[in-house]
Amino acid sequence: MIPLINRELSMLAFNERVLAQCELPWVPTLERLRYLTIVSSNLDEFFEVRIAEQKERLKALTAQRSSEARSLRQSLLDVADRVRLLVARQYRLLDQQILPTLRDAGIDLVGGRELTPAQRRWVKATFAREIAPVLTPIGLDPAHPFPAVANKGLHFIVELRTRRGAGKTSVAIVKVPRTLPRLFEIGGASDRGGKPGRRSFILLSTLIETELASLFPGRDVVSDSQFRVTRDSDLWVDEQEMTNLRHALAGELRRRPYGRAVRLEINADCSPSISALLTQHFRLEAHEVYPVDGPVNLVRLQALAEAVENPELRFPPFTPGPPQPELPDERVFAELRQRDVLLHHPYQSFAPVVQFIRCAVEDPNVIAIRQTIYRTGSKSVLMDLLLEAVRRGKEVTVVLELKARFDEETNINWADKLEQAGAHVVYGLVGLKTHAKMALVLRREGNTIRHYAHIGTGNYNPNTARFYTDFGLLTAHREMVGDVAAIFHHLTSLSQPPRLKHLWWAPHTMKNNLLAAIAAEARAAKAGKPARIMARVNALTDEAVMTALCAASEAGVAIDLVVRGACCLRPNVEGQTTRLRVRSIIGRFLEHSRVYYFENGGDPKVYISSADWMSRNLDRRVEVAAPVLDPALKARVVDEGLAIGLSDNCQAWQLEQSGAYRLLRPARQKPASAQQTLASRLGHPTLPVEPQKADQQ
Repeated sequence: MIPLINRELSMLAFNERVLAQCELPWVPTLERLRYLTIVSSNLDEFFEVRIAEQKERLKALTAQRSSEARSLRQSLLDVADRVRLLVARQYRLLDQQILPTLRDAGIDLVGGRELTPAQRRWVKATFAREIAPVLTPIGLDPAHPFPAVANKGLHFIVELRTRRGAGKTSVAIVKVPRTLPRLFEIGGASDRGGKPGRRSFILLSTLIETELASLFPGRDVVSDSQFRVTRDSDLWVDEQEMTNLRHALAGELRRRPYGRAVRLEINADCSPSISALLTQHFRLEAHEVYPVDGPVNLVRLQALAEAVENPELRFPPFTPGPPQPELPDERVFAELRQRDVLLHHPYQSFAPVVQFIRCAVEDPNVIAIRQTIYRTGSKSVLMDLLLEAVRRGKEVTVVLELKARFDEETNINWADKLEQAGAHVVYGLVGLKTHAKMALVLRREGNTIRHYAHIGTGNYNPNTARFYTDFGLLTAHREMVGDVAAIFHHLTSLSQPPRLKHLWWAPHTMKNNLLAAIAAEARAAKAGKPARIMARVNALTDEAVMTALCAASEAGVAIDLVVRGACCLRPNVEGQTTRLRVRSIIGRFLEHSRVYYFENGGDPKVYISSADWMSRNLDRRVEVAAPVLDPALKARVVDEGLAIGLSDNCQAWQLEQSGAYRLLRPARQKPASAQQTLASRLGHPTLPVEPQKADQQ
């Protein structure tokens, strides 16, 4: 058997590496706060999706009396223990490092016991004016059952005692509407200790808790606690039985907030009786309850990071560099006929991708535009351009993935707008998510129609392109764009899958081609020829790929992987992965590129791809891997996408045989930060990282 690392624990290890950014001395305080909130957001999704899936699996295995049920249950217990340690570390960092540093900078996040008399008056007035009118306390009795509790909604549970009578206690629930802001700046009372210029903020949860007793006149509050329930948020639709995927998903979205509970967060000082009541009501077990020493939802602290403008507490602004070469509008298509253009975001601007679509919209010779959309955001200049293209009479076809998790509603709204405008909108193939990143432009040139394409590793979202690392290729290579056109034809017409000349595509040829390329390197190594595999992916979890990598490693292939997130393959195991090395890079930008490199007997093959090495990508999605054919651009991808990352000794974490990650330290060697090197070369001359301090960690 191949040496595996538990997938859930590997996913948590990634979040531990993200949280470690809060402890690095060169990371500004508000950026540390942002990393803290990212971890909380990631944990929400971890429970909503992965743990929910594993709970359903455990339920099925238990019903089948399978021997696997016991090991899966133990795995979930181990995950719960690891999450507790991670969450405790979050609150410790918040209370002992982040908030004190903000306080030193004149920014206070005020707790209820820290309020000055002036601030208490402000809180009382604000509560009465803006908050109390929209709160509806619900006392629990046979006529008032436990109210519906939506996924991740903020609630208070209050234990009450009447001031007269036998002193019996009762329980009430206070739901906090999502319409209320989660953070308030205390106006007119921010001067603390006689120091002018300070700013004081208070969380909505703190503000409510301070005035909670006023909601229950004539009764005493015995105890209160915030609580928050995380629910299974996966959507299920039977695509074989439905007639309209969009309408079916819209119905499922209405039910999503009330899926099966998978986690309960409560305050650490919540009384045992109240904790037991909530645990029983939501049908959870003890290990699924997470007491926290502070606000139950740290994601809301992102509002504090956004409210404070102090530039000294943030990373300096980063300005992406231009493409190489820069393309004037009137020369875009002419230049692409001469050469391919490689873009490396965010070090190079995403603007050329927008320019490519905009020029297609404005060019009277362009007759059609086709594009895949997975995540594009609720506001999108690219989608606006496609709508304009329809208005100008061009044929616009959009393959829009409605099942992009947590973006379903946004994509449904775009589907409505596009269809109403007159665009052709299709939702991919039954049973598969369309995750490929492709845009195709058809332009009449003389008596022929010429194709131009963009193929990328990341979403068509200009906002995330500012902080996600991704590659994009603009090309007019006849065979390459022919492959793109063939895939679009298949996605819209439901014809037989075409044979492609250059592109690998899932779920048809990518996995087989990937396994064949790995096997070819193994054969080369056995024959004494140069053999090497390098790859950058977000996750490595597919067993067939991991088995092939093990075989290649033991055949003598040097394998270097940069895996940002979950990696289930254990390196440095004697007889299996002795020549395999794995690292993860965590920095200012989210490492999102997918790049594959195979030595290929001295004629390297290099691909940029939308696909990670996961079964869901290779078997259950439409994905594309495009070869980089131009020698100069191929060298750039190898250098920028692989070599620089493999030389990083400041922001790289090395995966050890034990499954733990170790942050590399420069020590005596020259410090090398991949993100700073690329920023200097392709964009801003400096990125705010001080790698010379890395050996202090």
